[in-house]
Amino acid sequence: MSTDDTDTSSGSDGYETEPATSPWHAGVPVGERLSAEELTGSPFFGFEVSDGRLVSAPVEPMLVPERPRHGELDPAECGHCRPTDWGRWLWKDEHWHVAAPPSTGLPFWAGLAPNDHLLLHELDGQTLAALGPMIQRLSGAIQGLDGVARTHMGRWGDGSAHFHLHFYARPLGMMQGRGAMLAFWDDLLPPTDPALLRRHEAQVAAALAADGGEALV
Repeated sequence: MSTDDTDTSSGSDGYETEPATSPWHAGVPVGERLSAEELTGSPFFGFEVSDGRLVSAPVEPMLVPERPRHGELDPAECGHCRPTDWGRWLWKDEHWHVAAPPSTGLPFWAGLAPNDHLLLHELDGQTLAALGPMIQRLSGAIQGLDGVARTHMGRWGDGSAHFHLHFYARPLGMMQGRGAMLAFWDDLLPPTDPALLRRHEAQVAAALAADGGEALV
């Protein structure tokens, strides 16, 4: 990672900063306003404009039984059990695999899931024991990418009946992406250059394979 020393600025506390640069940063439209349609058009978007103010949407009735998740009624429909167009497998070992979507606005985004169609409470002892080391290994591999500051993790469990964790690369210097906001920015930012994304995926897969398992890209 290098920096551009032509735009150094200093905050009121005297902490000096300068723009982060990397191949990923070079493709970001800094200073531009981005369309929020990807967010506002989602059925899960919880806000609306009322009398010129942004307010929460009304709290909806909480109905049961809930609709089945993907793979809940038929594991053959599960998108985590095998490579798919949405989830391209980057790496695997005897217990776990890492799969990535075809595109993202971030330097990297992937999911970690057990090879078997299981929920968290169903994992056997060996698979569960490997989870902690896998989280550490994948987080470290992602933070080894140029232009990445942190690895963010998320687990919701509402879309699929197959346990999985999301791993997001928080770009270096992107303070707007701290905390829970990074997943929102992934929807807003333009897609990362496919060639760059493939290089990042290969780098992460190779880093994981260096400690075991098989790189698939």
